[in-house]
Amino acid sequence: MADAPVRVVIVDDHSIFRSGLRADLDASVEVVGEAADAASAIEVIEATQPDVVLLDVHLPAGRSAASAPDAAGGEAVIRGASPVVPATRFLALSVSDAAEDVVRVIRAGARGYITKGSSGAEVSRAVHAVAEGDAVFSPRLAGFVLDAFGAAVGETAATSDELDRLSAREQEVMRLIARGYAYKEVAAELFISMKTVESHVSAVLRKLQLSSRYELTAWASERRLL
Repeated sequence: MADAPVRVVIVDDHSIFRSGLRADLDASVEVVGEAADAASAIEVIEATQPDVVLLDVHLPAGRSAASAPDAAGGEAVIRGASPVVPATRFLALSVSDAAEDVVRVIRAGARGYITKGSSGAEVSRAVHAVAEGDAVFSPRLAGFVLDAFGAAVGETAATSDELDRLSAREQEVMRLIARGYAYKEVAAELFISMKTVESHVSAVLRKLQLSSRYELTAWASERRLL
């Protein structure tokens, strides 16, 4: 039996963009809701509980049922919806490639950030990657994230005993994952299976006492290992 489609909600204040994106997404992605502002987005996300939310960074606030203005922006959507739908993941899809926009929405909890210049196929692949727990960034945006969570000038490199906890292969996997590679990309790069990649990532996180790939990225960046 074929895998179930990834269920997504599209949040963008331009209806033409939402319609175009819906039409361009692969058949493996099912759009279960749309919203044009932050307030209505939170309502739609809570009602549909999608796997992934595709959202613009710059959104009008909208108004709640009580007619009081709510907070605006993609980060407001993430912070408002995440406590209610903790399993839902957020992927920013914006025309902006400004460093402050990227950093702000990632700090809020987005698992990726790609630009609107991406094709429907690229967005669909990013949706699947995020749904599977990977982080996805357009190539030039990854540097912003690393810089934002990186080391201060003058910080020393990791001590040898920290890296000695990892095997040579685990160090290779660690660097690629920390740079934002998807599991499939790591597998292709190192000519190993995805199951092996998953095993190595689990071992790396356990040995370094980290809980997620986001913490791993920060850990590696602070020690200038990327």
